[in-house]
Amino acid sequence: MRAVGPLETARELLREFPVVDGHNDLPWALREQVRYDLDARDIATDQSAHLHTDLARLRAGGVGAQYWSVYVRSDLPDAVPATLEQIDCVRQLIARYPQTLAPALTAADMEAARSQGRIASLMGAEGGHSIANSLATLRALYALGVRYMTLTHNDNVDWADSATDDPGVGGLSAFGRAVVREMNREGMLVDLSHVAATTMRDALDASEAPVIFSHSSSRAVCDHPRNIPDDILERLPSNDGMAMVTFVPKFVLQAAVDWTAAADENMREHGFHHLATTPEAMKVHRAFEERTPRPVATVSTVADHLDHMREVAGVDHIGIGGDYDGTAFTPDGLSDVSGYPNLIAELLDRGWSKPDLAKLTWQNAVRVLGAAEDVARGLQATRAPSNATIESLDG
Repeated sequence: MRAVGPLETARELLREFPVVDGHNDLPWALREQVRYDLDARDIATDQSAHLHTDLARLRAGGVGAQYWSVYVRSDLPDAVPATLEQIDCVRQLIARYPQTLAPALTAADMEAARSQGRIASLMGAEGGHSIANSLATLRALYALGVRYMTLTHNDNVDWADSATDDPGVGGLSAFGRAVVREMNREGMLVDLSHVAATTMRDALDASEAPVIFSHSSSRAVCDHPRNIPDDILERLPSNDGMAMVTFVPKFVLQAAVDWTAAADENMREHGFHHLATTPEAMKVHRAFEERTPRPVATVSTVADHLDHMREVAGVDHIGIGGDYDGTAFTPDGLSDVSGYPNLIAELLDRGWSKPDLAKLTWQNAVRVLGAAEDVARGLQATRAPSNATIESLDG
């Protein structure tokens, strides 16, 4: 009888329990590269020259559900309409590829898509700047299908501190806590990627529903402020939330942290935003890399984070959020969305059981969204929508 190797076993497992990925920036890449011209970036065809993501590679990677990020930059003066354009892009993608992508708003929708062999398509807003200090705008985003909101991106908002900005309000302000409560009431997951550790703690104190980290790794393994301290991971079981490991080398490999700081400065010196991924920006990145070879993360690097996160938070509270099409570089073996089987094979080699891997890839993420829906039903029965303003609560 032919022996079955870890990679084949991984693919077999993913056919039953596919990956729920917490964060993919394809909509922003489409905005930046072709201004949403879906004919120019038809993801039904091979887009490996331009994107980390296309339909064939999603299938090859065993992806069964994707949270599409409707991120917009926090320095845009028109963040709300730009966010609406991102939402519209996702809706156009779902309408254009109905045989592959299924609209999903609930945990039940995710399971239905899996049973149909389609990829459940959800949305997450990346940064509280997308609601412009308005709880009504938050509710409107939920009505349009947004199922999580990252409280900040790289910059503070008026009511919450970011991990990569100077402290502003010391975590969450009174209005920030009201935002969290209103998200709970709507059933929108509170996403704590990108936020300061003080904000993480305040949000866990305020939230009545499970929280998520849509794309963050372990700070104990790689000391970057975008990662999650152990004391926060230890709180996830009592909250019933989850942390979804990211693949971004500058967040998972300690040697890449210093290199990235130098590369970011080089981008700014050439007149580009340090997160830019346009062809012109990538030329600048590649020239810098030729002069200064970057440290290379691998599948094993990411698995080290998952091993630690499982030890601290427990296997019921971890998942995957690759951040594809939102990063210039990716680890060896995880170069695009087709790479997830390589990670599962690595974890099999490390002794992870199939039931534990099923939780990592599918079951935890579905449970957490379903739990947020349950909390929302209870809150809506007892609490009216909040019309609080930042002026009334924060002065």
